[in-house]
Amino acid sequence: MPMSQDFKDRLLTNLPAITDHFGTPFHIYDETGIINTGERLKKAFRDVEIFREYYAVKALPNPEILKIMQQMGFGFDCSSGSELLLSRQVGGRGDDIMFTSNNTSQKEFEAAARDGGCILNLDDITLVDKVPEMPELICFRYNPGAERHGNDIIGSPEESKYGVSKDQIVTAYRKAQERGARRFGIHTMLASNELNYEYMVTTAQMLLEMIEHIQAELDIPFEFINIGGGLGIPYQPDQQEMNLEAMGRETTELLKAFKTRNGYMPALYMESGRYMTGPHGVLVVRAINRKEIYRTYVGVDACMSALMRPALYGAYHHIDVVNPQDPAKHEIVDVVGSLCENNDKFAIQRELPVVTDGDLIIMHDTGAHGHAMGFNYNGKMRPQELLLKTDDSVELIRRAETYDDYFATLNFERKSLKI
Repeated sequence: MPMSQDFKDRLLTNLPAITDHFGTPFHIYDETGIINTGERLKKAFRDVEIFREYYAVKALPNPEILKIMQQMGFGFDCSSGSELLLSRQVGGRGDDIMFTSNNTSQKEFEAAARDGGCILNLDDITLVDKVPEMPELICFRYNPGAERHGNDIIGSPEESKYGVSKDQIVTAYRKAQERGARRFGIHTMLASNELNYEYMVTTAQMLLEMIEHIQAELDIPFEFINIGGGLGIPYQPDQQEMNLEAMGRETTELLKAFKTRNGYMPALYMESGRYMTGPHGVLVVRAINRKEIYRTYVGVDACMSALMRPALYGAYHHIDVVNPQDPAKHEIVDVVGSLCENNDKFAIQRELPVVTDGDLIIMHDTGAHGHAMGFNYNGKMRPQELLLKTDDSVELIRRAETYDDYFATLNFERKSLKI
């Protein structure tokens, strides 16, 4: 959704000084907005006996952002060895980390077991026999198949590579028991950027019904259900935001009803990434070129290596032109970068105030899956990351990549094999 008015006011007031000091392009994140969203999330689920957000590290893998999550009492959702390492570097240990990988290597299992371990969330029944040492607490990612529908981003569960199928799920827990597991949780992730809160409530209901089924078969209680991420944000100005408070109320009622039937309430976990930080980040770029051919193109000093969602998904990111020379005069343009790819476009046929060289442009909602999805095709470098702190100071939290970074992997000890 368009950045909050509070974030906009504080950023625009200081933007000339920020760009003079740091240059462009950069992603900048709003610490105040992130904290407010975290507190709103906790409040929505305050009547659940145990609620915890596990921030999806893949959304914005920066230590300074993870420290904010930790200060709010949140854990970390990881899906790679690198994300495990990053989470542990900021103090995550044991149950602070949910490790949900797929096609997991032995090296990653070994990493998961180090430094106090983590909650191991297995994606495949065959992995039960591949875990070097079965932890006491184990979780499985459940895929309900044709019983549920996904959405455009994550696809249909029946076609998804993720999770344990319905006909495997009881056997998976039985096999984990046989290998020594004594504590249990269940997880699922069925949608991405979902704005219909009822979908998420239905997901919680599905998991509660499933653990009742597994309990009846194996006589095991469940410590938690994890409904995954997928809470959406309204990228377009005319979209309504998800009703978090209604989701909290209705999910809480399901958990209370479960307790009435079973004598206990499992903890409720979720792993929101986009919802936590997406609206609280923007990409600031400068217009450097205008091209008039069959269309008008506004060229900026960043490319899709800094924000690839529009090219990858056809995603919409709202755009503001900062202090245009004539705010009343608009035109239809494509906003493009310098990558040698024709889909290197941040906006296609977008109506904007007339842009001239040197104008600053703000692209909204880049606080999740923005910088994180960057890449180095064409030898392009990812930009710096800044944090607008609660005291209105601005801190560099990741420098821009350099040529030395790009060529670092070519500095190695030569090896060869004669066949």
